Amino acid sequence: MSTSHKVHLSVLDQSPVRQGGSARQALQETIELARLADRLGYTRFWVSEHHNTGTLAGSAPEVLLARLGAETKRIRLGSGGVMLPHYSALKVAESFRLLEALYPGRIDLGIGRAPGTDRITAHALNPHNAFRDEDFAEQLMDLRAFLRDEVVPDTIHAKVKAAPFIDTVPELWLLSSSGQSGLFAAHVGAAFSFAHFINPKGGPDMVRLYKERFRPSPELAAPLANVAIFVLCAETEAKAQELADALALQMLKLETGDRTPIGSADTVRNYPLTPELRARLDYHHQRMVSGNPEQVREQLEELATAYGVNEVTAVTITYDFQDRLRSYELLAEAFQLNPVSQLLAQAY
Repeated sequence: MSTSHKVHLSVLDQSPVRQGGSARQALQETIELARLADRLGYTRFWVSEHHNTGTLAGSAPEVLLARLGAETKRIRLGSGGVMLPHYSALKVAESFRLLEALYPGRIDLGIGRAPGTDRITAHALNPHNAFRDEDFAEQLMDLRAFLRDEVVPDTIHAKVKAAPFIDTVPELWLLSSSGQSGLFAAHVGAAFSFAHFINPKGGPDMVRLYKERFRPSPELAAPLANVAIFVLCAETEAKAQELADALALQMLKLETGDRTPIGSADTVRNYPLTPELRARLDYHHQRMVSGNPEQVREQLEELATAYGVNEVTAVTITYDFQDRLRSYELLAEAFQLNPVSQLLAQAY
């Protein structure tokens, strides 16, 4: 198979807990998947932040990334993302400078504004958070200053520096499912990732606006963007459809307040669906692509073209972990990614 233009592939993993599984198991699976993505030639491996949920195990990206760095050799590692309103800008800067010191040239600091949880839990994480745009903008400017070692007279940045003191900077990304953070990213000269897997509407326009408003920064001379989408790839179209139906049902369950983990194909077949719920299932299918390798490659190339990007981040959640691994393997084959050499692979 050949592609009409080079599309880079990355991974966003949310450490999903499936029915009958555990959080410990989910985290071990994330580690195994990161090692696989590294061997297969994926560009980035990002992990997410969620709180007060039994369905996703990743609550502290910076902790998980420290382990993943020790388990991989060349892939970029990052947060998809850290929810900045929960924390101080200095603490986030120091955590990711430490990661950058450990794994130089491999760390992405992806920042989000959403709570990644319910509002009660968000309040527990930061009682002073009002989720105001102006507060986030101020935090973002502080974060940028700490990452760059900026000296700003008559501010805290004249006296406080983020440790450790190193000569490289984590790559700064802003994540969004609405587009507002794209404007923040353009303003500070950061990269931008649109979450199509959360919101399948309006993304190409948001990326276009980001590019139009982009201001070059010392770290990034030109706009850099990617799109993240659910991807279910299997040997056959029928198998992929089965995986996609299970994931769409999981999204529907979460939407209706059902917090149980993702189940098997039998769950889909036995789930009572009204016409209204079936319509919502159709909507959730817009958040993903599925099919055999050739079908998925064609869909992702079309998506990349629509967004005007050359990088797609795949988010894959399945009941069976082997299906998840196989989906990423088939995707890498379809796009002819360059796997690491056999000699390097033996080091794992």
